[in-house]
Amino acid sequence: MDITVHFAARIVEAVRRVAVEEILPRYRSVASDSAAASQPRKKHDGTLVTEADFAAQRALVRQLAAFEDVPVLAEEMTPQEQAAIWLKDGCFWCVDPLDGTRNFSESIPYFAVSVALMEGRRAVFGTVYDPIADEAFYAARGAGAWLNATPLILPSNAPPLSAATAEVSLRREGPRLRGELKHRMPFARRKASGSAALSWCHLAAARVDLYLDAGQMAWDFAAGALILEEAGGRCATFDNDGFWAPSDLRRSVIAARSPALFEAWRDWVRKAL
Repeated sequence: MDITVHFAARIVEAVRRVAVEEILPRYRSVASDSAAASQPRKKHDGTLVTEADFAAQRALVRQLAAFEDVPVLAEEMTPQEQAAIWLKDGCFWCVDPLDGTRNFSESIPYFAVSVALMEGRRAVFGTVYDPIADEAFYAARGAGAWLNATPLILPSNAPPLSAATAEVSLRREGPRLRGELKHRMPFARRKASGSAALSWCHLAAARVDLYLDAGQMAWDFAAGALILEEAGGRCATFDNDGFWAPSDLRRSVIAARSPALFEAWRDWVRKAL
C-alpha cells in the first residue's frame, strides 16, 4: 500500500480532531471532579474503560472508514471480534482510542490516541497523538518518522546500558525477571508511565533509552513500534528478533533507541529470563 504525504496528513489531523472533540472535554470534567465526569469501570481483563474510550472509538471508526474502508480492530471490542479481524490477515485499522485510561481517569496528563493501518498484521502507517502536549508522532513504513512537522531521526550515539534510562512494565511477567531487575538492575534509571503508545514514541524521540514490556496487545504496539523502527530504533520480542514475525495478537517487547544498545539490552533480558 502506497502511503502518500496527503493521506498521512489527513489521518493525523483526523486523530487530532477526535482527541480534541471527544477526549479532552471529558478529561477536563475528570480533572475538575465534575459530577458529569465519566467513571471508569473494569473490563473482562481487569483493565479500566471510560465513556471517553467508547466515544473516541466510535468517532475514529466513522472517520477512518472515509480514508480506507477496511475493518477496524479496536481495543473496546470483544475478544471474539478482535480475533476475527486479526486472523484474517488482510488490511485493517488497529486502534487504541485512549491509551492510558488509568492515567486519564486519575487526572494524570499522560495518555494518547493510537491508530495504525495494518497489512498482513504489520503496520504500514501509524500515528500516536498526545492531546496534552499536542504532539503527533507518525510514520510510514520505509518512509521515515515525524514528530509534528519535524523528522524523527534517532542520534547514532546512545549511552551504554549501565547509564541508560529504561521504561519497564512487567505486570504480566513472573517473578524471575522482576527479581533480576530488582537485584542487579543493568541500567541507571527506571520509570513507568502508564501509556504504552507514548512509551514507544518517547523512545523514538530519545527521551528514554530502553523499553521492556512483558505483554502488549496489537493496539498497544502497532503504531508505536513502526514509529520507533522508522526513527532508527530496534525492537524484538522475548524470543524472536523479528518483532513483526509472530502471529499472536499479544507479544512481549524488548526495545532500544540504537542498534548497539539494543543488542546489549536484548542479551541481558534473555539471559535474565
